[in-house]
Amino acid sequence: MADNLECEVAVIGGGPAGVAAALALRKAGLARVTIVEREAEIGGVPRHCTHSPFGVWEFGRILFGPVYARRLTSAANRAGITMLTSTTVTALHPDATLSIMDANGSGQLKAKRVVLATGARESSRAARMLPGDRPVGVVTTGMLQHAICKEGFKPFHTPVVIGTELVSLSAVLTCRLAGIAPAAIVEERSRPTVHRPLDLFPRLLGIPMHYDVDILDIKGKGRVEAMILRLGNGQIKQIACDGILLTGSFLPEAPLVRISHLVVDAGSGGPVIDQYGRCSDPSYYAAGNLLRAVETAGWSFREGTKVGRAVAADLSGDQPAAKTNVAIQAGAGIKLVVPQRIALPDAGGAGGYLQIRVSDAARGRIVLRNGGGEFWSRRVSALPERRILIPTRPMLDNVQGSDVVTIAMER
Repeated sequence: MADNLECEVAVIGGGPAGVAAALALRKAGLARVTIVEREAEIGGVPRHCTHSPFGVWEFGRILFGPVYARRLTSAANRAGITMLTSTTVTALHPDATLSIMDANGSGQLKAKRVVLATGARESSRAARMLPGDRPVGVVTTGMLQHAICKEGFKPFHTPVVIGTELVSLSAVLTCRLAGIAPAAIVEERSRPTVHRPLDLFPRLLGIPMHYDVDILDIKGKGRVEAMILRLGNGQIKQIACDGILLTGSFLPEAPLVRISHLVVDAGSGGPVIDQYGRCSDPSYYAAGNLLRAVETAGWSFREGTKVGRAVAADLSGDQPAAKTNVAIQAGAGIKLVVPQRIALPDAGGAGGYLQIRVSDAARGRIVLRNGGGEFWSRRVSALPERRILIPTRPMLDNVQGSDVVTIAMER
């Protein structure tokens, strides 16, 4: 690696959001756009997903994950995007400067702007604080998909699946395609995280589902042998299995951000951004699941496209610099809000909405307030990890510079 590399825009992460941002930048006429990807190939998580659907919005086709990833790679190659694969970013510095490292050594990459698109990851067993023995056979969905798609082996035959998010159904489908038969699906909440009709899929496959459970123990000498649960009615149940599949409970892949000069949002775990995707250092932007875990590949691609366009407008002088910012705070019942500030003056924004998620299942009103009191509300029936969109226009019509807007869930 050369000691010093340069480009106009560096994109960290070669998943759907990162590739989409790079494609939008090239389409806007920027000549030197570089994707930095720590893996040997770009394409992100879909590279390991042996199921569909991917690509409906992006390519007008229903694609399996690896095919979708190859489409992303082909599009990047055709657009003339430079791709530094097997290259790790080790530090983010002010003024769009990155420390990078590959097998040949370390160096720096200097850009005019940086787009952060490092994605998200599932919580580990340690992060979930699961009790019991420490046998072989406890894996995340990503580890399962990599084992089957890239390594060609099954990590288990009859696992218990923990979680009922959308990715949990993806994991069940991956198991079915690989000839793996889950022994059960368990959920600590009293209902599935996915929309109700979707939880029929495992039932149709004959997989028992247990809600409102406490995981008491994982048994196994060398390999997982059983899971012990307390059911909602107080009954203790032992499920024989040879593995545990951890699904969902995503976290932004944000270590680089946390050790950098950028401001981190406590609710989302990702960087604080404005409506353009611009971070606290205006030479940095962010898109995709780094902002809030977790959205679909299609959503991330669309978000990456919008942020790429915003960066291009910034570099061409068509996007106004922020003269002041309206802070947006998560109030009672709100887990996170993205973006966390609105920059003024506004030139239409990069999305036109706020995305929020609630902490617990609730029915009531989402209310927006500033110093002058309530200025917007909407009745909702909300569940955790479900996307709720609030248009930014009511705020732009009711706030002034240096205002603080609080979003709360009221029953």
